[in-house]
Amino acid sequence: MTLSLPQHYREILKDLGEDPEREGLLDTPKRAAKAMQYLCHGYGQSLEDIVNGALFASDSDEMVIVADIELYSLCEHHLLPFIGKAHVAYIPTGKVLGLSKIARIVDMFARRLQIQENLTREIADAVQSVTQAAGVAVVIEAKHMCMMMRGVEKQNSTMHTSVMLGAFRDSSTTRQEFLQLIGRSK
Repeated sequence: MTLSLPQHYREILKDLGEDPEREGLLDTPKRAAKAMQYLCHGYGQSLEDIVNGALFASDSDEMVIVADIELYSLCEHHLLPFIGKAHVAYIPTGKVLGLSKIARIVDMFARRLQIQENLTREIADAVQSVTQAAGVAVVIEAKHMCMMMRGVEKQNSTMHTSVMLGAFRDSSTTRQEFLQLIGRSK
């Protein structure tokens, strides 16, 4: 017999030494299962559904940046949250992507069990595949609860990851412009 997600949470509570029949915990397995399903709803989404045809003809060939896109994800190693922001840029080649679609792409991949390094790459690859841009850049900065709440317990550490594709990788000037515009250049 396969247990349902709420039944698994009930068993976890018992394994932790809690009484799942205690008043405060009676509905916790259902609530926890519902929360986990929401936090991981990116598995039920596809890039095609997210973009939904929102590519528009444009003569622009200048850098497009969407900065400070908040993100919430779960570390695949400890199932603890990491929270931060993504900065995404691309250089169009005849088409631009609807503005909200970039944030939705970030959310789709963030709402899966992740490590930040892979999340950064997945976002960059997705934007590249949809836009066929001359270049794509993604920088993510996040705080990881697995580092803050357990283990080394470092409260002020922030992880930064970046992926540069096409013109952003090939041209230090283009890369530097992006980093200056998002305020991350030294």
